[in-house]
Amino acid sequence: MIVWCPADRQVMWQQNHCGIFRSTNGGADWMDVSEPEGPANFGFAIAAHETNPEVAWVVPGVSDIMRVAIDNSLFVCRTEDGGKTWQALRQGLPQGSAFDITYRHALDVSGDPLAFGTTTGNVYLSEDGGDSWDLLNHSLPMVHSVEFATI
Repeated sequence: MIVWCPADRQVMWQQNHCGIFRSTNGGADWMDVSEPEGPANFGFAIAAHETNPEVAWVVPGVSDIMRVAIDNSLFVCRTEDGGKTWQALRQGLPQGSAFDITYRHALDVSGDPLAFGTTTGNVYLSEDGGDSWDLLNHSLPMVHSVEFATI
């Protein structure tokens, strides 16, 4: 999955089976911005801030082989410095017995609000850039895609 900052199309973010990567020159070169010893290392979903090219979010999972939430806790990681550091955002998300993972197209951002859906049918919304989350629904089938509507 590759996304870019709409305000600076030279800044691209990629989340794949090998980690998290960032390009500041339109994809000509990529830098690994994964946390080798931290949770922001593997997952599928990534979102880029619309106006700040330094900010992105990922929903991490254990690994390609073990597609579940890390330590059975669901959280979103955010960087505000171009991937140099990552912060785990947990407020409002299940911190035990969570087996969720988020597919590539199931995380979206629109200004401050972010939303993501999981393989276990949960949909969460944050209206403060990921600092806190609210459960919108927990009884859906597997969520493959989440997108904010433009009106």
